[in-house]
Amino acid sequence: MKKLLTLTLSLSLLCLCSFAASAQDSSSTSKTTSSSTSTKKRGPIFRANKEQVNQAQAILKTRGLYSGDTTGKLDEPTRAGLREYQKAEGLKVTGTLNKLTLEKMSIQLTDKQKAM
Repeated sequence: MKKLLTLTLSLSLLCLCSFAASAQDSSSTSKTTSSSTSTKKRGPIFRANKEQVNQAQAILKTRGLYSGDTTGKLDEPTRAGLREYQKAEGLKVTGTLNKLTLEKMSIQLTDKQKAM
């Protein structure tokens, strides 16, 4: 009878220790995950406004890199023209109107864009 009682208490203690260890691991993992997420926060996203897209489309048209209308929308034909322009000018080829591309095209930046 004593052996059965000792065995039962030992198993109970083992289960309790195992449960406590797993609870501690999960709480430390969640702390690590939440702190690493906050350090990867992105800054503001650079976006060209409609007037800047219109100007860029006009420039691309004069260089023969875009044949569409000046809609002010950054559609796929505009992006293709931008990629060709960026490649020709030695810029990073992104197909977007980023700060360097706008500056190279001599398109005026807004104050908010200058601060980025």
